[in-house]
Amino acid sequence: MKTQTKSLLFIFIAWFAFVTAVGQPNDIAAIKEVIAKETESFMAVNKQGWADCWLKAPYVYWSYSDSTSTSFVEGWDGPKGIEKTFETYFKTAKPSKATITNNWLDIKVYGNGAYVRFVQVVKAEIDHDETSQVRVLEKKDGQWKVICVGAVAKYPVEQIINH
Repeated sequence: MKTQTKSLLFIFIAWFAFVTAVGQPNDIAAIKEVIAKETESFMAVNKQGWADCWLKAPYVYWSYSDSTSTSFVEGWDGPKGIEKTFETYFKTAKPSKATITNNWLDIKVYGNGAYVRFVQVVKAEIDHDETSQVRVLEKKDGQWKVICVGAVAKYPVEQIINH
């Protein structure tokens, strides 16, 4: 009986390790895809594509900070929620033709959650913007969705010292 129990335990542990190792690369690719789609949809002024990347929950959070201000929005619904906050942007903005590059630093998957840290470089004809970003995603019904965005503008060291 002890040998059978040990064998079953070994098989379970080996199966779990295999499933975790195989599932992780697929999750990481899907997470990168959702983050890219969320940004590209935002820049293309595609509200539906952008909204599809978000989990519609009261605990979602968006924040951005640069040298001039800091903004944050809590929750999806309501008059001060993320969807309503960006309503004017999606009605008035013009699509951008900027190229977007994400330099991935950390991606940690933990069950149905993921933590992602990267530097995003946006190059347009005139502007060049870099932000250090953190995203938290949640897997719901087999789909990864954004639940938290934290973005801080990056500046050259000389610019920081001169302020």
